[in-house]
Amino acid sequence: MHYQPLADRIRPDTLEHVVGQQHLLGGGKILNRILSSGHIPNMIFYGPSGTGKTTVANIAAKSANKKLYKLNATNASVSDIKSIISELDSFTGMNGVLLYLDEIQNFNKKQQQSLLEFIENGQITLIASTTENPYFYIYNAILSRATVFEFKPIRETDIVIALKRAIEIVKQDLLGVEIDCPDEVLAFIASTSNGDLRKAITTLELAIYSMNFDANRKIVITYETVEECTQRKSLNYDKDGDNHYDVLSAFQKSIRGSDPDAAIHYLARLIEAGDIKSICRRLLVIASEDVGLAYPNAIAIVKSCVDAALQVGLPEARINLAQAVLVLATAPKSNSVIKAIDHALSDIKTKGAGDIPAHLKDSHYEGASKMGRGTGYKYPHDYPNNYVKQQYLPNHLKNAVYYEPGQNKMERSIENYLRQIKDNS
Repeated sequence: MHYQPLADRIRPDTLEHVVGQQHLLGGGKILNRILSSGHIPNMIFYGPSGTGKTTVANIAAKSANKKLYKLNATNASVSDIKSIISELDSFTGMNGVLLYLDEIQNFNKKQQQSLLEFIENGQITLIASTTENPYFYIYNAILSRATVFEFKPIRETDIVIALKRAIEIVKQDLLGVEIDCPDEVLAFIASTSNGDLRKAITTLELAIYSMNFDANRKIVITYETVEECTQRKSLNYDKDGDNHYDVLSAFQKSIRGSDPDAAIHYLARLIEAGDIKSICRRLLVIASEDVGLAYPNAIAIVKSCVDAALQVGLPEARINLAQAVLVLATAPKSNSVIKAIDHALSDIKTKGAGDIPAHLKDSHYEGASKMGRGTGYKYPHDYPNNYVKQQYLPNHLKNAVYYEPGQNKMERSIENYLRQIKDNS
């Protein structure tokens, strides 16, 4: 009997069972509307592996009532395309064909050009998929005739839903065998898949079929089972547990303490657990909380590294994340930003917000001047150094000081600038 991977057997043939990509496939969203219409345009699906690109292409072909052909550009050639074109005049191709071309970035310009004539006359509807940025790797003539849709990594909660559906399918095959896979183990499988649903289902399948059922005809899937299948330790990876937050805490404190070696160590722990989202979130916080105005460009660098990491995914993302960590760990430090905002929030909670001074209130409406709104406001750009002394805080907080420059080169220059413009006013 021909073996069919569980990931293929569970593949939905309707939108109802597709998990993830709600920004494209949710009710009323553009790709949902296109598939529902049955009028399928040329499209390029861009995103990581295991995010539903092939599944949606299958559903598209079904909704368009077209013959579906699949090619993988890593091993296909122009002759394969010609073979498909030869079917166009046959009975099976009478409604046109839908060609799903996987990994199109591996086709050279000549191979991509060979499709153009048939795309333009509508005989071939092309759905191409790529894990690389299509604007860098796909011929412009193809891009101009297709719409690019970006597929994003599947959320872990959605992966768990699909894993539970997969378990029900396997139980039907095993006839009476119960499969016990606790929610926390399913969550661990999802967390190690990095948004790749196919990878998660493959791990589950291996875990199930590597176990023998007990006397009660039950298969129990544990953390240890999954660790063996993935060759990855769970590292006590409970996202709501103490150990998870202990690692994140040590990670941030190592960066704050300017210890690049310890910071990289804790980054490695988080990467090994596959927790790219927590890493990215924490790095963006650290850039403002612990570095802040001592090196204002740190947040821009870290944001670029985080965006790159989320785009390329693990394992390559480790390089982008390591760059961000080392930038932050070796940067000058200042907590003046968090101190300023927390002090201001504390005052609002304990002392109240107070009324905004009348000269700062909006005056862009008829009758505002009669109410004293905006009256007496001094426009700073009309004064030397673009500064003029006037009250901005509410009366009961008018002497409050929230921002205190840190003792670093950048903030000393900020302090000197503020002192200079105020002394010269």
